[in-house]
Amino acid sequence: MIDCGSGTLLSSSGSVKWAITALLIASSGSGFAAAPLYDSIGLNIGLNCRWERRCIAAQTQAMHRALDYVRAHHPPQTLIHLCNRNATRGRFRTDWIGFDNCIRNKALKHR
Repeated sequence: MIDCGSGTLLSSSGSVKWAITALLIASSGSGFAAAPLYDSIGLNIGLNCRWERRCIAAQTQAMHRALDYVRAHHPPQTLIHLCNRNATRGRFRTDWIGFDNCIRNKALKHR
């Protein structure tokens, strides 16, 4: 790819990186602070949802509900580990709606 202004060659991966950076800056109203690259949880949820806004909103709400529930009720570690395994979608991905449903499941609390 040729940069018309300088006449030098740019690699296609370099131009893709600049395009992604420009897109992230343009989509985040406040600049780098809101970029998903600096928010690993938001990036995880975004990748799971394929960047669909309704899915991201549902996953984020389920994450907050599940974390609030765990803080308030202190379920046993075995239940937390079970729900983490059940809600895992790939190596580093978590389905927060599945985790929230699992952690609140009354039938699993007696084990």
